[in-house]
Amino acid sequence: MTTYEKASTPNDITRLFVEFANAKDAPALASLYEVDAVIAYPPGSVTEGRAAILELWMHALPHMPHMESEDSFTTLISDGIALTGTPAKDDAGVRVQVARRQSDGSWLRLLDNPELA
Repeated sequence: MTTYEKASTPNDITRLFVEFANAKDAPALASLYEVDAVIAYPPGSVTEGRAAILELWMHALPHMPHMESEDSFTTLISDGIALTGTPAKDDAGVRVQVARRQSDGSWLRLLDNPELA
């Protein structure tokens, strides 16, 4: 089993997402999500669960362009839950996520809306 770098802060997820996406590593991308995570992607659809998210990235990554890092909005954290977001450089509006602190102190995405216009 491959071990991927874990996010030590909610904003680390965004950095790791860009790194893993540019490496075209779908399993690494899926590792950033909780087992029951939900992502509003592809546009107009909802993908539920890490296994389905892995399938999504396996099909989408080969067709995705190189991603650039995006500056984060202020991250809000309360009781192990974080709201993060970035303005999209690709004119997709904003990207917003909810992450949850895990028992080992790392963070995983629970909810992800990468193209909120």
